[in-house]
Amino acid sequence: VQLQASGGGLVQPGGSLRLSCAASVDSFRTYVMSWFRQAPGKEREFVSAINRGSSTYYADSVKGRFTISRDNAENTVYLQMNSLKFEDTAVYYCAADRQIIVSSYRSDYAYDHWGQGTLVTVSS
Repeated sequence: VQLQASGGGLVQPGGSLRLSCAASVDSFRTYVMSWFRQAPGKEREFVSAINRGSSTYYADSVKGRFTISRDNAENTVYLQMNSLKFEDTAVYYCAADRQIIVSSYRSDYAYDHWGQGTLVTVSS
């Protein structure tokens, strides 16, 4: 499984970005796809997940501002980020796993496959 994240960049507070993660994998639709982020000097944290049935899960810090979606025909998962804040600055990673259970969605150690990360910088 190869994951390629893209879409990061520099944005002003209140702005928007859309991240993409393209997966080179068979049966993409059977994978739980997630986004994590790691800010400088901090541990990696859960951002959002979408499962096989397209149920979505969000960290409290991004709920109402970020939207995760998937396109199974394109083997791609997206993260639409609106109303960005300074504290959203981080490297964003996509992750995938086929065996993960719901109670582990927020745990980075539960994912077997990771993309390389894309940097999001929120700055005025």
